Amino acid sequence: MWHDQAHQLQAPRFPPQIIAHAVWLYFRFPLSLRLVEEMLLERGIVVSYETIRRWGKKFGPEYARRLRRKPPRPADIWHLDEVVISIAGRKHWLWRAVDQDGYVLDEIVQTRRDTKAAKRLLTRLMKKQGIAPKRIISDKLSSYGAARRQVMPRVEHRSHKGLNNRAENSHLPLRKRERMMQGFRSVGGLQRFTSVFSAARNLFVPPRSHQSALATHLHRLQAMAAWKAVAGVLA
Repeated sequence: MWHDQAHQLQAPRFPPQIIAHAVWLYFRFPLSLRLVEEMLLERGIVVSYETIRRWGKKFGPEYARRLRRKPPRPADIWHLDEVVISIAGRKHWLWRAVDQDGYVLDEIVQTRRDTKAAKRLLTRLMKKQGIAPKRIISDKLSSYGAARRQVMPRVEHRSHKGLNNRAENSHLPLRKRERMMQGFRSVGGLQRFTSVFSAARNLFVPPRSHQSALATHLHRLQAMAAWKAVAGVLA
């Protein structure tokens, strides 16, 4: 242990630009820590994958908190869904809400798949958004309807498998990362990762209205500038 502490004390201090770039690579693309280490090495930056892991854990959540959230609108539609994720041999459920544009509004890891868990998701959403949606859309899980009647009884609820593709599709990027990372080690680790991962995805994925290549290019440039700003990196 003393050797590890001494090594950390002697380790070089990296500038914010390198830390921000490493964290961006890890959360933005389906890359393992070792692949990020290799990509940085190609640029002449010698840093271990364990250091990159620590950077992600320390700086990633702070970057995510600083990113501006999409302002809620009364016309918003919330798509709700849950996906099972195995952690240390036990089933857990990642509950997620996205809006009509596919923007991730919130997600929470829970051990339950019942009304209590659905109610917790809706309560968190109302607290974060500060305004009720025009309607919510979910699959046929009855827990959503029961929770909606308790939390937002006046909001329209449509329950249909075919209507909820937007929420179901939102799980796919995380599934790719789960395979690359060979699973998640803890509930806390999964919750921390998804919060940063979704914040980065929300920032960099162009809105559906951006159809042209130029609009997409400009959006990505703006997203990169926003990422550097929250990371304290001068342009």
